Amino acid sequence: MLQSKRLSLLVVFVVIVAAVAGAAWYLTRPNVAPSAVTLYGNIDIRQVQLAFNDAGRIQQLLVQEGDHVHKGQAVAKLDALRFQDAVAHAAASLLAQKSVLARMRAGSRPQEIAEAKAGVEAAQAAVQNAQITYARQETLVQADFLPKQSLDNAAQTLKTSQAELQRARQALSLVVQGPRKEDIAAAEAQVQADKAALALAQRELTDAELIAPEAGVVENRILEVGDMAAPQTPVMTIALDNPVWVRAYVSERELGRLAPGMRAEIQSDSFPGQRLAGWIGFISPTAEFTPKSVQTTELRTELVYRVRVYACNPQGKLRLGMPVTVDVPLSNNPPRTIPSDVCKG
Repeated sequence: MLQSKRLSLLVVFVVIVAAVAGAAWYLTRPNVAPSAVTLYGNIDIRQVQLAFNDAGRIQQLLVQEGDHVHKGQAVAKLDALRFQDAVAHAAASLLAQKSVLARMRAGSRPQEIAEAKAGVEAAQAAVQNAQITYARQETLVQADFLPKQSLDNAAQTLKTSQAELQRARQALSLVVQGPRKEDIAAAEAQVQADKAALALAQRELTDAELIAPEAGVVENRILEVGDMAAPQTPVMTIALDNPVWVRAYVSERELGRLAPGMRAEIQSDSFPGQRLAGWIGFISPTAEFTPKSVQTTELRTELVYRVRVYACNPQGKLRLGMPVTVDVPLSNNPPRTIPSDVCKG
């Protein structure tokens, strides 16, 4: 019995010594830096809701859900008849106004000047005839062969003919000088306005064709052929899946080890054993509480910083919402400048 108690005390003593030794080693162990920072997050992508700039009835939908589209590809078309009519109307208005401007710049034609000169000559002849008539009437009135009223009538006729001569001379001057500079400037401004109206009509005709702004996958067709489209109503949604990014979070303790441009490796349970290359593109300047969707071994109440890790995804392996693990090596991994079109090739 005594031997058993001694054995028990010996075991307790050995355990205490081992614990003390372990604690001493833990407190005095060398501070080994980790070789990588591991982040956990989910794949995120950009989505574009395509809508027409003008209202109209959809005539064609050129893609189906799940189709891959490239940048600049037409995906839908409106009934373009009224836009074509607007272009024709604007082009005709511009042509007419250009003709008006050309006529003003050319000035008066020789025939118009000759006509104005002939009007002056006719007015001069009328004045000379009125002067002769007035002199004759004056002689007869002084001889009491005609009443004084006849002389008054002749004087009025002379005054009228003189005014007509003055009007004809002014008309000739206007014809010789041609249009006013202000009128030409107004015609030029109207030509520019008509050009702008034609450009707008042509732009509206072009916009009757809906174009994909970037390469991606048609995620959802919202409207169908025959529906009325409007600028406020999206026609379809395109997922821009190259590049994609991981929405991850890093703790404050690890924040100083990361920088934008560092390379990263992305792993997913969907493709075991495969590591997809990526890079850190953005680190949030503000802290936040760890979201519940992030599955890490850290405390939920710990403040973290949002990190965006980009990755090229030409084969579409990484999909929206997919949980992934990101490893960021800390050795031989300086920040780099990543071209904005790195995934376009």
